[in-house]
Amino acid sequence: MTGETGTRELADGRPGYRLVRREDVELAEALPGRSEGLTACRLVDGTLGSTHMALTLVSLVAGHVDEHVHSFETSFYVLEGEPVLYLEGRGVRLRPAACGSIPVGAPHAFRCEERALWIEMAAPRPRVDRSDTFFLGRAPESEAIPLDARDPRNHNLFLLTDGEMDLDRLKSGQAMGAPTVSGSMATAVLAYSGIAVKMLVDQRLDAQLHTMFMVDYQPGACANPHDHPFEESYYMLDGEVDVVANGDRYTLRPGDAFWTGTGCVHAFYETRGGRVRWLETSAPGPPARHSYRHERDWDYLAERLASDTSVGAT
Repeated sequence: MTGETGTRELADGRPGYRLVRREDVELAEALPGRSEGLTACRLVDGTLGSTHMALTLVSLVAGHVDEHVHSFETSFYVLEGEPVLYLEGRGVRLRPAACGSIPVGAPHAFRCEERALWIEMAAPRPRVDRSDTFFLGRAPESEAIPLDARDPRNHNLFLLTDGEMDLDRLKSGQAMGAPTVSGSMATAVLAYSGIAVKMLVDQRLDAQLHTMFMVDYQPGACANPHDHPFEESYYMLDGEVDVVANGDRYTLRPGDAFWTGTGCVHAFYETRGGRVRWLETSAPGPPARHSYRHERDWDYLAERLASDTSVGAT
């Protein structure tokens, strides 16, 4: 692999990582007979190296997706437009930066009057023959209401509003009547090494099998080489960042997608003095402990052991 779209395998034959360039993304008709105006491009799935997930770029233009249920779990993040999601019969009009989880077995459908574009994540990975998707009938046509993330009835949905990842802004107190979701540890931003992480979809939204979150890099930020006991995908939204996976280095730009398999050692570096943002997913859901394995920590142990003359002494 030389930097173009494709999958690179580890030495033992397991898929290591996959890079999809924006210019190689091609939307094609999806769910014929069960939808109208729907096109999609599968960025990651079982046929492309993944064991645990599928990541799809979805477009819906003046059309619908019939009501259906999955035996897998999905989530979404709206990039453009205002699609209407009918979840368990209730219509909600979404907008850019709206996201949410669709639990296993939850009836849902989509409609869109104009054009909408979103990223869709599925875990575990859907079956190639689609025997894990069951259609129930036509998409509802009832009136939809705008998404209100504070309404408890929208407990599967969330909206990432401007400033929610601005660390300077978060230092100030929130007014009691502020039109945002109540601040708490569940909705907090995790900040470290010039990196801000905001959880979007997890158990808080009833997602049990995967997570979706936003990552924001300050100029010069970096995540040192590490791997995970799960897979990750990354869809670039703003800025440029260098990714190193299994020793290979690429520059990711808006519209590019990247995926790392379990055990793939990877790192991210901001080297251009700008802000970077991407949408990230993981599957299976990370464990409570040991979700990261940083190379430098274990290298440090190896150095300590090598300098300790008592180690191995009888």
